[in-house]
Amino acid sequence: MTAQVWIAATIGVAATVEDLAHRQISNWICGSALVAGLALHIASEGWRGGFTALLGAVTGFGVFLIFYLLGGMGGGDVKLMAGFGAVLGVSRLLEASLWTAACGGIFATLAIGFNALRGLWRRPVKADNGSPSAVAEKRRLQSIPYAPAIAAGVLLSLVPKV
Repeated sequence: MTAQVWIAATIGVAATVEDLAHRQISNWICGSALVAGLALHIASEGWRGGFTALLGAVTGFGVFLIFYLLGGMGGGDVKLMAGFGAVLGVSRLLEASLWTAACGGIFATLAIGFNALRGLWRRPVKADNGSPSAVAEKRRLQSIPYAPAIAAGVLLSLVPKV
């Protein structure tokens, strides 16, 4: 396996674990991806590689920023894709974004199905009183962590083509 795959897998696992456990992605994970991507590309291609990594980070940030502004994803997901953009570079980022969208659709479908089945066996919950903590908990339960889809999409983009 290449260094690029190792970095992507390590960052992907860290982001996925944290997103599933806490529904957030720490800045240190995204920053680590950015620094590792810059170091990887500078080591292999010199300053031109550094420019490629930075362009990938800006592009990844920009593509996912649109979805953040529309309310479809969190800020950690945007920063994570920027970090992965640095690791992948601009050339692979489009493919990774398409794979991420496909994985996100599959994961969302599975989550909806799981929640529907779970709802069949649970008793109805009393209506909440509208307190901020109850509203936040309801929003958290309705959200789908997107780091697993991002990590899967990035790793699928790194699979060698036959």
